[in-house]
Amino acid sequence: MRMEHRQLLTPRMIQSMEILQLPLMALEERIEQEIQNNPVLEFREPENEPGTPENPENGEARQEFSEGEQSLVVKENDNSGDDFDRLTKISEYFENEEFSTNGASFRQSTSYEGERDKKLDAMNNTAARGITLAEHLLNQWSFVECPPAVRTAGETLINFIDPEGYLRTPFEQIQQETKNPPLLEDMGAALKLIWLLEPAGVGARRLSECLLLQLEALERDEEAAVGHDFPLERALVTEHLKDLEMNRYPQISKKLGRPIEELKEAVHRLSRLHPHPGKQIGIDEAPPITPDAIIYYDEDTDKYEIEMTNDPAPNLYISGLWRRFLKEKQGDKKTREFLANNVRNARWLIESIEQRKSTIMRVIRQVVDAQRDFFEKGPEFLRPLPMIHVADQLGIHVATVSRAVSEKWIQTPRGVYPLRRFFSGGTTSAEGEDMSWDAVKEKLKVIINEEDKQKPLNDDEIVEKLKELGIELARRTVAKYRKILNISTARQRKAY
Repeated sequence: MRMEHRQLLTPRMIQSMEILQLPLMALEERIEQEIQNNPVLEFREPENEPGTPENPENGEARQEFSEGEQSLVVKENDNSGDDFDRLTKISEYFENEEFSTNGASFRQSTSYEGERDKKLDAMNNTAARGITLAEHLLNQWSFVECPPAVRTAGETLINFIDPEGYLRTPFEQIQQETKNPPLLEDMGAALKLIWLLEPAGVGARRLSECLLLQLEALERDEEAAVGHDFPLERALVTEHLKDLEMNRYPQISKKLGRPIEELKEAVHRLSRLHPHPGKQIGIDEAPPITPDAIIYYDEDTDKYEIEMTNDPAPNLYISGLWRRFLKEKQGDKKTREFLANNVRNARWLIESIEQRKSTIMRVIRQVVDAQRDFFEKGPEFLRPLPMIHVADQLGIHVATVSRAVSEKWIQTPRGVYPLRRFFSGGTTSAEGEDMSWDAVKEKLKVIINEEDKQKPLNDDEIVEKLKELGIELARRTVAKYRKILNISTARQRKAY
């Protein structure tokens, strides 16, 4: 026996934390999954039920009965046949349902009142999966005329080409990893034919080979070859790629005997080539971003207000039919226990979603109040905002704040930003003004953008420029931020 103190998380707490951390699109998928698994949970489309109350008591049904569950009463002193029309519709609805006599199976009709199947429409409107690079190459390879052994070797090589379009696996290793390994000479012959496929440069084993293959493809096209100096461009690719990376134009000019202007024009033409030709095929589209909230300026209150978007909670409800079934104690004990458990789970889900909305709303309000200068003046005025500070202000744990901002986005007057962007440490300027590290990076970018490209600033000189703005940073910190921002060194930034 021993005495210990432990924190235990109930299943409800775990579910609440999971719901809080989910991004908006993942939350919608979770709700769809719960609706399919829980027979008492239903979702009402907001445009179909404009009169639905938004704040139900205890997270239960938004109204006691849905439209089809209302008690049918023919109004006296009313000659209209609306009630009888509704009775006809309900009769047609049940005629279109398939109920087994023992209630064991139930299939909902896919159409009622001429409505289309929304899931089927969604599937029909979903974009087809994009073709992969391997499929694209194999389709072309099937039309290439070559001996059977070379054709088999080509199919093997294509399967080893990576998504960037490079064949980085040596022939010997391909033979070891293939069940029926092709001969080296067959693979060599097949690779030369693969180099003729589209996109140009695919199948190269290194960058210089990839660029040379693209230059050869351009040279074969008379129209595309106009304006190219192929001997100079090939020399730059084969002999001076490292010099170009280090911005050593004077050395290249001296070795090739060509003026710097011609070198710069040739480099400009080379910049049109694609260093990763495989990415031109089967590009993975970035998933759409749906902001959880919209920040807008209210002139009447002179404040930035928050509007939550696509809130699913008001449209989730517990079916009145099953609640009444449970309340009247119909069915056997096992059925009632099953329904009671599902009602309880539905309530937990609805309450977790509403709690998620409330927590995110409170966190965003803290961000909006702290970052007003950012919304009005730009990224250079982003203030440091540690999560622990927000947690203390709201009286919640810092882990809850972290979950609330995880993968959440907000739409601001300056664009759509991840919510986590507004939480960072910072420094204090000489004037005593708090600045976040992101604001310091923005000032660093401004200094470099405004420098004289003939005499670019080195890191020590950037340190002095920042000091003039009241920001004191070490040289190594400037170098670190410059690398994070993908800004080259002074030597590489110099313009000739």
